[in-house]
Amino acid sequence: MTVTIYHNPTCGTSRNTLAMIRASGEDPVVIEYLVHPPSRQRLVELIAAMQITPRQLLREKGTPYGELGLADSKWSDDELLDFMMAHPILINRPIVETPKGTALCRPSEAVLDLLDNPVATFTKEDGEVVRHGPEVA
Repeated sequence: MTVTIYHNPTCGTSRNTLAMIRASGEDPVVIEYLVHPPSRQRLVELIAAMQITPRQLLREKGTPYGELGLADSKWSDDELLDFMMAHPILINRPIVETPKGTALCRPSEAVLDLLDNPVATFTKEDGEVVRHGPEVA
C-alpha cells in the first residue's frame, strides 16, 4: 500500500497525522508541500479526490487569507487555485492519499479510516488519547 502525506512539519495536526500513519506500520511518502508544492493539476486532482471545493481547502490561520480578501465570495475556484499556487501556505494540511481514499485529515485521527491497519490507540502530542475501532464492552 502506498500512503502519501502532504505535510507541514511545523503543524501539530500534520505531525500527529504522520505519527499515526507510521504507528500503523506504513512508511509514507512525505511531501513537505511548502518546500515542494503540488502542481496546479495535482492540486486539482487532490481536491477532486477529496470531493471538496478549492474554498474548502483554504487555510485561514497563519496565512495571507485575510490580507488577500479571500473571504469574499467573488473569487472563482480558478482564482482560488491561483492564490494557492502563489501562496502554498493557503493549502490546508495535512492531505493524505491512500488506496482507500484521499482526505484532509483535520482532525488528525481522520487518517485512521484511510489506513489498512490503523492503530487502535494513539496519544497525540498534546496528550489527547485517540481510540479507533470497535468499542470494547
